[in-house]
Amino acid sequence: MDLRSAQSRTWFGRFAWGVLAYNLPVILWGAYVRVSFSGDGCGAHWPSCNGQLLPTQMAAPTMIEFTHRMMTSLDSIAVIALCVWAFLAFPKRHALRRYTLLSLAFLLVEALLGAGLVLFRYVAKDQSAGRAWYLSAHLTNTMLLLAVLTAVAWLAQTNTQRLRFGDPSRNALAALAVTVVVSITGAIAALGDTLFPASSLTAGMQQDFSSASSWLLRLRLLHPVIAVLGAVYLLWIAITLRRGRDESDPTRVAAGRVITLVVFQVAAGAINISLLAPVWMQLIHLLIADVVWIAVVMLALETVRPQHIGSSAVVYGTFAKAP
Repeated sequence: MDLRSAQSRTWFGRFAWGVLAYNLPVILWGAYVRVSFSGDGCGAHWPSCNGQLLPTQMAAPTMIEFTHRMMTSLDSIAVIALCVWAFLAFPKRHALRRYTLLSLAFLLVEALLGAGLVLFRYVAKDQSAGRAWYLSAHLTNTMLLLAVLTAVAWLAQTNTQRLRFGDPSRNALAALAVTVVVSITGAIAALGDTLFPASSLTAGMQQDFSSASSWLLRLRLLHPVIAVLGAVYLLWIAITLRRGRDESDPTRVAAGRVITLVVFQVAAGAINISLLAPVWMQLIHLLIADVVWIAVVMLALETVRPQHIGSSAVVYGTFAKAP
């Protein structure tokens, strides 16, 4: 098959969406490593596991941690393949080449940050401030990786050759930044839930307000407030971008997707708190958060929906500014 044919590029787009989708279970399993206290399942060894490339005896924590490493290895192969395919199928200066290289760079940083968690012992029941800062950096890089993979899939789907943001809307950029901040506070709150589980909602509130409690528990209070404020802001941006557009307009569709997912996420957060953050609900909450992030990235991209010229599209526009 001609790698530069229209059919090959269609398959590239499908593969790009598949790689993006595969990253969601990788992220969820990484969270399960944390909530199951399995981060030290391979000891202080990386890339080996307990000094072996393939452990012969695996207790549950080792199996959980080693499975995550295998999933990330497969993810690395997929992203490398995506990058090679982009360079074979698309011409020089095509945006897809640049964005696949970025995805490979963020994946490399992701692997190094994951190794640091193990080597610095920011795992299991560690309660240090360093762990919180490190998790925040790790999460930010993960979100950047998802954003770039989303851009790759979107570029392939819309047949966009270049993206040029002349004067990015402060509102659009703020929507992305707000989503990252909400996610970081959520990660810190989830760490507090894991390390200091509450026996009841009342007991949990007492923990949060007690001066004797860990700083992680006191920070946990920030997340619901920031999450609600962030949700309101995202809803405002999405509703504004929907206004006055045709039903079939891609920006209107993307904005509607954000509205629906944000509402679901707020509901999931309330359920997570009321159920005292069980593992399964934490994972559902995280999954929706990742999907919300992808939807917000797609909305930002749709606001610079390309003007089609011939068989390819070039974006010279800017983010649509919300009044």
